[in-house]
Amino acid sequence: MIDVLVVEDNRELGELLCDFLKAEGYQTALASTGEEGLALAHREGARLVVLDVMLPGMDGLAVCRALRQEGDLPILVVSARSEKEDKLAGLRLGADDYIEKPYDVDILLAKIRGIFQRRYERTALRDGDLALDRQRRAATLAGRPLALTAKEFDLLWLLVEHRGKSLRKEWIFDRIWGTDSFSEPQTLTVHIQWPRQKIERDPKHPARILTVWGVGYRFEGEADEAL
Repeated sequence: MIDVLVVEDNRELGELLCDFLKAEGYQTALASTGEEGLALAHREGARLVVLDVMLPGMDGLAVCRALRQEGDLPILVVSARSEKEDKLAGLRLGADDYIEKPYDVDILLAKIRGIFQRRYERTALRDGDLALDRQRRAATLAGRPLALTAKEFDLLWLLVEHRGKSLRKEWIFDRIWGTDSFSEPQTLTVHIQWPRQKIERDPKHPARILTVWGVGYRFEGEADEAL
């Protein structure tokens, strides 16, 4: 399953956008025509499509129409056309959002994150005897409340949410502390020890929050279950 399928006939622009998305942790695929985009969506599956309107052959609006007839896959339409009617046409066909070219990458990424949060973001996670409730910002282990700071909860949530994936230290730091933080990336090394102390049977030999040398950390889960 692809996180974000980018359908863009400008190869350089499409690859650049995919690079930004990968840096945010999304799995991506790039198609340069509408027909190729539909084929990829059918063959690989996707959680969101970033769809250029002005494509050779089958244009973006036709692709949007075809995708919407098949289901409710989120679609973000991108176009150099700024006329009101062009925007309305995409939205009438079922696009979830619309952004004009040239776009600010940060704004586009914010729109993508917003769609993912509205459509897919969980409010609770469970891994074996560990349970996290995002609405209450509470965690329990074997039914007993865990005393977590705000940063510890955010860090544990991020690791559990991406269980089984090796996450780069820099990416984790940016997601928890933010790129504008005055903290140093080494802060993560200190913080990772605290949730380990609280959820591991033997914190000196962790079985859940693992260090991936030269990369970062990986959460090895027991089960993938939503509360």
